[in-house]
Amino acid sequence: MAMIERSDTGAVARLTLNAPERLNALSDAMMAGLLAELETLASQPHIRAVILAGAGKAFCAGHDLKEMTAGRSAEDGGRAYFGDLFARCGDLMMAIRALPQPVIAEVHGIATAAGCQLVASCDMAVAADGTRFGVNGVNIGLFCSTPMVALSRNIPRKQAFEMLTTGAFIDAARAADLGLINRAVPAGDLQQEAMELAQTVAAKLGGAVRIGKRAFYEQVEMPLEQAYLHTGEVMTQNMMFEDTAEGIAAFLGKRSPDWSQ
Repeated sequence: MAMIERSDTGAVARLTLNAPERLNALSDAMMAGLLAELETLASQPHIRAVILAGAGKAFCAGHDLKEMTAGRSAEDGGRAYFGDLFARCGDLMMAIRALPQPVIAEVHGIATAAGCQLVASCDMAVAADGTRFGVNGVNIGLFCSTPMVALSRNIPRKQAFEMLTTGAFIDAARAADLGLINRAVPAGDLQQEAMELAQTVAAKLGGAVRIGKRAFYEQVEMPLEQAYLHTGEVMTQNMMFEDTAEGIAAFLGKRSPDWSQ
């Protein structure tokens, strides 16, 4: 059974975490499979948006604790394995950010620990009402230090710290209020809502969205003056696209653009 199932609808690729019996835990195989799919998508410009979902009753329950426990049997008590595991997990999260296409998390059931990190690492997220989010490793004595990197870049610091230190869960409505997800929707509408958002993005000029996504994450880490200088150069590059010239001409001519991409 493939750990990641992919299905395409036009310019939208849907990736489904496919280990429902383990609540789609981020096992070594799951992370490797997802990273491989992302690497493939990075070289497929005809795909303009990506949906990331989970099979079964949950989105993702975080790292595979049984697999992690087995890692302790090594001579060093698992230190090398754990170091490699968390490094690979970080690489996966950064690959989502580096992917040219926007990634939309379609979340249901639970998104806990590294599963919550996965949601926070996506560019956008839509969740079903009743979904529970948590960075609850502290409840078993393991502070969610790597998940807090993405979480603390999505929601206010004090709320992130409270979640990390109490292990408390929040629901989809609260996650939307805090900015962890874009919106909460009825469970029956989840797939449709995620697809409509993805198709809206996919209908835009692919080259413009790709250059814009990269610039979005670059500028947010810069001081204000540097950010304006950088994004001014990005917009200049964007203006030089032939398809951008066509888009402006189409707007002025009150017609649909005839883009080559």
